[in-house]
Amino acid sequence: MSTSCSVKMRRRGAELELAILEAAWAELVESGYARLTMENVASRTGTSRPVLARRWDSKYSLAIAALRHQREKYPLQVTECGDLRTELLDFLERACGRASLITVFFSLLTNEYSQDPASSPQTLRDTLIKGEGNALSSILQRAVERGEIDAQKLVPEVKTLLSDLFRHHAIMTLSAPPSTLRETWVDTIFLPLVRKT
Repeated sequence: MSTSCSVKMRRRGAELELAILEAAWAELVESGYARLTMENVASRTGTSRPVLARRWDSKYSLAIAALRHQREKYPLQVTECGDLRTELLDFLERACGRASLITVFFSLLTNEYSQDPASSPQTLRDTLIKGEGNALSSILQRAVERGEIDAQKLVPEVKTLLSDLFRHHAIMTLSAPPSTLRETWVDTIFLPLVRKT
């Protein structure tokens, strides 16, 4: 007797891990971190909880892995084009792909911090972005080298201003900022602060 074609092959290795991370992300988006369970992710993936436990020892580590996986889909690195404004707008447009990550991150942070005050926003952020370069810093450094902006005006608060504005909007509205708002940030807030006088 021939084996039925309807019988699915078991997913293994990288294919299974990818399916689990996608299922975990879907659960995070639909239900939030507080309601995330290893059992639900396993059920959605068509596998078992012990299979997940062999890779991730807690729902926290699974959530971080799922967030990192989604982050990698939306790289922030911008190709140099010789114009700061263009590069900044390109950076912010790329960041829009990550808007949903910020809201899930905030959900994770809120729940983890309530259970463990040692889980500070900075610690969680560092864990999440480990290994990723700072795309905005690279853009600003190139602009300094081209003579477009004054390096002395790039104090820490100014360096992170666009990222801070983006995160605030995403958290408060649960959405990415529209292009008109992104242009306002760049043209009327950021560039006047850093341009040479």
